[in-house]
Amino acid sequence: MLLLAIDTSGKQGSIALVRAGEPTAGGDFEVIEIAPLVGGTFSAQLIPQVSELLSSNGFMKTAIGAFAVASGPGSFTGLRIGLAAVKALADVLGKPIAAVSLLEVCVFTSGAQGKVMAALDAGRAEVYVGEYEVPPTAGAAPHEQMLTRSEFLTQAKGWTVVTPDSDLAQAAGAAGLSVLTLAPISAADVARVGWRKIHSGDTVGPEQLEANYIRRTDAEMLEKSGS
Repeated sequence: MLLLAIDTSGKQGSIALVRAGEPTAGGDFEVIEIAPLVGGTFSAQLIPQVSELLSSNGFMKTAIGAFAVASGPGSFTGLRIGLAAVKALADVLGKPIAAVSLLEVCVFTSGAQGKVMAALDAGRAEVYVGEYEVPPTAGAAPHEQMLTRSEFLTQAKGWTVVTPDSDLAQAAGAAGLSVLTLAPISAADVARVGWRKIHSGDTVGPEQLEANYIRRTDAEMLEKSGS
């Protein structure tokens, strides 16, 4: 299957074109090409870049079998642009979409086992955090939230922290935490997690695709501003 993956969650983004087979150990997963996207101009670049990526590799858009998209957390504007593009393409082509959390991508990419905490810089001294058990136990569900940096460093005790953000990795290491520093996330990483979701039937239609901003609730914001 030909899979198109898009990540517009941050200042830099990317598009990946992938040919994927069975998502088992040793299964076929070929990254045909990754095209970078420069931050600030996603809306102008995205659809032309998708067309160019397909054309330069000899494909028409009708060859796409499914989509994977980074649904968050990240930039409000960036995420909306990426999701809107995928919604439009999937609607026209009638293909499934895998909505992929970047925190889940961190955990999957790391290969860590046990209690794994993914962390991404949210700016303003805050951190996007995802708590996962690998492999998952019965009844256990991932928990994603936003914490202050000090809350994150306290809550991460006893967990393996995985992050592509060097500053967070350094702070976690200085606090005596177990840390794995990852390479920057790309659309190819989103595609790998997305393909597993697609194969298991964990997909959505265009009308169901939503951004996962992981912001604090209004009550939490009021409590923080009053503290």
